[in-house]
Amino acid sequence: MQDRSRHLAFSVDLCEYDHVEAILKEVVTKLGKIDGLVHSAGISATLPFKMVNNEKLAHFFQTNVFAAMHLTRLAIKPAYLSEKGGSVVFISSVMGIVGEIGKTLYGMTKGALISGSRALALEYAPRKIRFNCISPGVVETPMSQQSPYHKDAAALKRIVSLHPLGIGESTDVAHAVTYLLSDASKWVTGSNLIIDGGYYAR
Repeated sequence: MQDRSRHLAFSVDLCEYDHVEAILKEVVTKLGKIDGLVHSAGISATLPFKMVNNEKLAHFFQTNVFAAMHLTRLAIKPAYLSEKGGSVVFISSVMGIVGEIGKTLYGMTKGALISGSRALALEYAPRKIRFNCISPGVVETPMSQQSPYHKDAAALKRIVSLHPLGIGESTDVAHAVTYLLSDASKWVTGSNLIIDGGYYAR
């Protein structure tokens, strides 16, 4: 039986920076200092490059990159993070390391998380804070179900064919997150764990 007293749930826009810090303070006050952080919030789109304007660029980077870095900068403050160190995991995407038509905007933001985590891994190693990314392929989620390919049988068949092991489930990513948060990965930092059913191997 889970101890519900050890769980807190909040609804917040991570781009509202003042609210984010207020929640962190409340979490630490009630549960103690943080030893792990997973950033999995994000937005996606499939757009031709000619439709990527400045407003869309700003919106995607604000949500997928800037909010992640702001949350991380707060969470690793000595006031909030355990003195023993901790583990930070960013959910990136296989689109951050491969090319795909219509994924310029999304891929740029996910690639930024991968690059940033490597630099952070080196900078914060003396404090025993590990930084890693997970890059999933297509995973069956409410967000992916809204994608254009889900509305077209031929397009969906093509997407499935790009993953030799088929489309993933959320638990496939969750298991990787558990590993990177745990002491089983205490010698892993600056890595990008690709969980993609073989997409990248093509």
